[in-house]
Amino acid sequence: MSASLQSITVLGSTGSIGTNTLDVIARHPDRYRVFALTAATQVETMLAQCQAFAPSYAVMASEPHARQLAERVRALGLPVQVLAGEQALCDVSADPAVDAVMAAIVGAAGLAPSLAAARAGKKLLLANKEALVVGGDLFMQAVQAGGATLLPIDSEHSAVFQSLPEDPATWDRRVRKIVLTASGGPFRTRDPATLAEVTPQQACAHPNWVMGRKISVDSATMMNKALEVIEARYLFGLPPERIEVVIHPQSVIHSMVEYTDGSMVAQLGTPDMRVPIAYGLAWPERIASGAAGLDFTRLGALTFEQPDDLRFPGLRLAWDALAGPTGTTAVLNAANEVAVAAFLAERLRFDQIHAVNHATLAALSPSKPQSLDDLLDIDAQARALADAAVARLTR
Repeated sequence: MSASLQSITVLGSTGSIGTNTLDVIARHPDRYRVFALTAATQVETMLAQCQAFAPSYAVMASEPHARQLAERVRALGLPVQVLAGEQALCDVSADPAVDAVMAAIVGAAGLAPSLAAARAGKKLLLANKEALVVGGDLFMQAVQAGGATLLPIDSEHSAVFQSLPEDPATWDRRVRKIVLTASGGPFRTRDPATLAEVTPQQACAHPNWVMGRKISVDSATMMNKALEVIEARYLFGLPPERIEVVIHPQSVIHSMVEYTDGSMVAQLGTPDMRVPIAYGLAWPERIASGAAGLDFTRLGALTFEQPDDLRFPGLRLAWDALAGPTGTTAVLNAANEVAVAAFLAERLRFDQIHAVNHATLAALSPSKPQSLDDLLDIDAQARALADAAVARLTR
C-alpha cells in the first residue's frame, strides 16, 4: 500500500451519505481504500458494495442480518470478514489501520462508533449530526483528548468551515455570526392550517436534495435546521445568539459567515452531497467530486426569507434546548426520532411532531452527563417520555 493511500471506514455505507461517499472514493482509487463498511439491515446493498470495494470488514447492526450477509459473502468467495453489533462498529472505527472514518449512521446509534473514532485520533468526517447534538461537550472533549481531526460533512457546516478563517483561535474575535441556510423543504409556502393533512410520502419529497426518509421529514419540519444550529454551536464554539437561520429555496448558497467588518463570505455549489464529502475526504486539498459546477448565466435569482414560526415551530427549540441544562439537546434529539418514526409509521400527524418534541422537553430536565452511559440514559428516558406523548396524542 502506498503511503498516500488512505484507508477509510464508512459507517452507514448503504444510506444516502454512504453511497455518495463510495461514489467519490471510486473516482480516486489511487487515493483511497475502503477498510470497512457498515449498515443496519440492507444486506443486498451491502453485498454489492462488498463486491465493488472489497473491504476487510463488513458490519451489520444485528446478528441475523450479519449471518445472511456472511452466507452470501462465502458463496461468492469474497475476502470480507462479516461482524455484527455496536462493539464491532466501534472496533472498525478505531482500528489502527484506519486513517479516516465517515460517520454517516443516522440517529443516536452513530454516537458510540463516532466517539470511538474520536478517541482513536482519526480524521473524522461527521455526517451524523446527532453525535454532536447528543454528545455535545463530551464528544468535543473526546475529539480533543484523542487528537482527532473533526471535519463537518453536512453541506451547511462544511460551507461554514470553508468560509471561516483558517485559525480557529481567531473565530470568536473575527466573526460576527454564522448564517445557516435552509431550503424550507416541501412545505415552505404551504398554508400552516393544512399541515395536519401531510402524508409521509409528501414529507419525504424534498424539492432539492435526495435524502433518507428520516432526514427528509426533519427538513420538512425544519427540525434538521434546529439540530444543525446545535451542531454549529459545538463545532465552531460561537454562542447560540450568534447563529442564525435564513431560508434560501434554491440551495445554492450552503451557508455564510459574517465577519466583524461587515464582510460576508459564503460557499456556493450545486445541491450535491458529493461536494462536501470530497472536501472532507481530501482536506486540506481538493479533489473532483463528480458534481456539476454552477452555471451563473443560467442560475436565475437567489432569494432569502425569514423562517415562519407558524409553519416551522420546531426551529426555535434549538435555542431553547441550548439554553437548558447540559443534556437537553440529547432530549430534543431523542424525542424527535420517536416522533418522526411515529409519523412515518402513520401513527402520528405531521403537525403533532412538534407537540411531542415540546412535551418531552418540558417533562425532562436531565442531570449533567459525565459519560456515554449517562448520555444513553438520557436518551432512553427521553424516548420513553416521547413514546408516552405519542400515545396520548393518538388515543
